[in-house]
Amino acid sequence: QVQPVESGGGLVQLGGSLRLSCVASGMTQTIYSMSWYRQAPGQERTLVASIDIGDLPRVADAVRGRFSISRDKAKNILYLQMSALRPEDTTVYYCHAVLTLQHYWGPGPQVTVSS
Repeated sequence: QVQPVESGGGLVQLGGSLRLSCVASGMTQTIYSMSWYRQAPGQERTLVASIDIGDLPRVADAVRGRFSISRDKAKNILYLQMSALRPEDTTVYYCHAVLTLQHYWGPGPQVTVSS
């Protein structure tokens, strides 16, 4: 059983910053891409940012200019640097790793932005 391990969530004030980390340990297959999603209760999961095997980053329009994604391929660590946080960023964030024949979801740390 393999599951990415996430950290970095918590409570932050409006305009603050957080960095989420996702460690995809125990995954021996090639990881083609890793991404961050977020999902509020009762809502669909939305892509926040992704990075592919060539380290090409993509971010959603809603967070462009505020969030950045990066990856340590040697250690299989995914990062999401979040700045200028807003109340609408409050939700659970999920790490997603896509392998050759499988994909895995992290448990999802909570990010709460207070006004």
